[in-house]
Amino acid sequence: MGDEFKHKTVLLDEAVELLISDPAGCYADGTFGRGGHSRLILSQLDAGAQLLGFDKDPQAIEVAQQLSAEDSRFEIVHGSFAELGDELKRRGLHGKLDGLLLDLGVSSPQLDDPQRGFSFLRDGPLDMRMNTSVGESAAEWIARAEEKEIADVLYLYGEERFSRRMARAIVEERQKQPIETTKRLADIIAAANPRWEKGKNPATRAFQGIRIHINRELDDLTACLEQALEGLRVGGRLVVISFHSLEDRIVKRFIRKHVRGDEAPPGLPVPYAQLNQRLKAIGKARKASAPEVAENVRARSAVMRVAEKLA
Repeated sequence: MGDEFKHKTVLLDEAVELLISDPAGCYADGTFGRGGHSRLILSQLDAGAQLLGFDKDPQAIEVAQQLSAEDSRFEIVHGSFAELGDELKRRGLHGKLDGLLLDLGVSSPQLDDPQRGFSFLRDGPLDMRMNTSVGESAAEWIARAEEKEIADVLYLYGEERFSRRMARAIVEERQKQPIETTKRLADIIAAANPRWEKGKNPATRAFQGIRIHINRELDDLTACLEQALEGLRVGGRLVVISFHSLEDRIVKRFIRKHVRGDEAPPGLPVPYAQLNQRLKAIGKARKASAPEVAENVRARSAVMRVAEKLA
């Protein structure tokens, strides 16, 4: 892949430092992207260590296959990190994983390439699929979805307060002509948005909601977290970098639930935190430094949470 669409990895050093506890261990990078985290992880692992990567994106897989050819410790899976449990079991690594890293959301190459359809900034086909070889594109979904479903997606996943107006406009406009490009969808949404937020494109939230829905991002995250808890060894680390509140809320609640453990039944003289407490939070939520944000504006919304498996 050329240099036209580069990805700058956020919180690179901090994430890898907190992830690795045993240089001879087995690790997983659930979001390979362009390999920023994976390459740094491999540079800090011993000769007998293992790193398993995941990515939905065929372009990311091409980069990962090159890395796999260069380093026998690395193996890539073309699929979602929601398949973590099955892949660990297939390799005899279930319950033996030393660390899992998730760098959530869409990557810079995906956003910057108009042919992928993620961005409203440049016109292109309305696709939005991270894995372009399977599933329904955003254009196909918009062409068939009922008005209520569209409104629900924009509201739940995009946190768009004018979701009903936008959904109504989308349905009306698709009856005139199919909505097949990012610019046409963005123009329809902008016209239906009565209150533009300062400094934010009026289509931002709606595009986010559609992208999350098309790629099942929150469902995959929830599934992966549960599988990670079982796949990690005791002492293994979970490192998750989120870029918007919906993702971070899921991660925060998951860690908090397993840090607290089960609440003791009334009258039982045992603190609830001692019952089935499975995780320990490692420090507080971390954000990108001011110099990193100045260098990479997309880092400004990043939040990293880290937990360690206790049992």
